Amino acid sequence: MTEAAQTNMQPIFNIEKLYVKDLSLEIPNAPAIFLERENPQIDLQLQTQAAPLEEGLFDVTVTVTVTAKLPGKDKVLFLIEAKQAGIFQIRNLPAEDMETVLAVACPNILYPYLREVVSDVAVRGGFAPVLLNPINFEGIYQQQKQQSQAEGQAAEAVKH
Repeated sequence: MTEAAQTNMQPIFNIEKLYVKDLSLEIPNAPAIFLERENPQIDLQLQTQAAPLEEGLFDVTVTVTVTAKLPGKDKVLFLIEAKQAGIFQIRNLPAEDMETVLAVACPNILYPYLREVVSDVAVRGGFAPVLLNPINFEGIYQQQKQQSQAEGQAAEAVKH
């Protein structure tokens, strides 16, 4: 194989674009909610998604929904939904590594931007900053992989 051909087969991983795909802030009980002095209870839901755009380009999105409620009450202070996305160029990667890159490496790049967006939106909405904890995307990926393998084995056992 020539040197040029070997260079063409080198793995490529580039960030083409980072962007906020969707962002919303709801304050359903404003303005009365601003008179409350209790610290809110924060509920966080996280989701990742990857989709091919064209050959070698992928759109990866990390979605977070943050709901702040008053403890012991059913009053919502605010609800933030944010989707941080990126277009990634990924080429010449073994098929078995592609899923890991899309589920772990790309979200690890996007998440710090998402944390900043959520904190900024909370402050602009009149609340204290929301400091999201770091997420172990590798751990989540491994857990989901083990769960799907266990479900596959259970389904196989039912067939027999």
